[in-house]
Amino acid sequence: MNMIQKYKEFEIYFQNADHIDVKTIESDIDLRSFISGMLSYYPWWMIFLYRIREIFVGILGLVRHDKPETLPSIKPEDLSFEPGENASFFIVRHAKEDMYWVSETPEDKHLKALFGVIAEKLSQNLTRYHVFTSVKYLHWTGPVYFNLIRPFHHLVVWSMMKACIKKRQIT
Repeated sequence: MNMIQKYKEFEIYFQNADHIDVKTIESDIDLRSFISGMLSYYPWWMIFLYRIREIFVGILGLVRHDKPETLPSIKPEDLSFEPGENASFFIVRHAKEDMYWVSETPEDKHLKALFGVIAEKLSQNLTRYHVFTSVKYLHWTGPVYFNLIRPFHHLVVWSMMKACIKKRQIT
């Protein structure tokens, strides 16, 4: 969290947050490749978790968002850094090339969630990535929903981080 606190412009993303988590990982890939790799990771088990999530959405009466016909694979050069533009199912809020990228989930009635990545350059060939999630509950269904998915949230984010690094090592 110390690295994130260096950016005063991020304070608004953590004010009154009900849940904040930060995960870190090191890699030799650039920020665009790291984020696009994370957002393009869809193993079968993650798709299965999203299907189970739909059950909770129905029971809690949450907003049902349109599902894409195909799961997007985002190339680094196609990843948007423009506030207001879409990147997968996220909306870009704040981004600076080679430094950070912050996005938000589409508007919901139960919670507001932000997802961001900060690149901390360690050397010419090594970067430490700080991946954060900030959640603000907007309705009583927010904590109910988030606490049901919380263990899977940690698993999904960590797996996305590791997968894009592993993919890079293989290619």
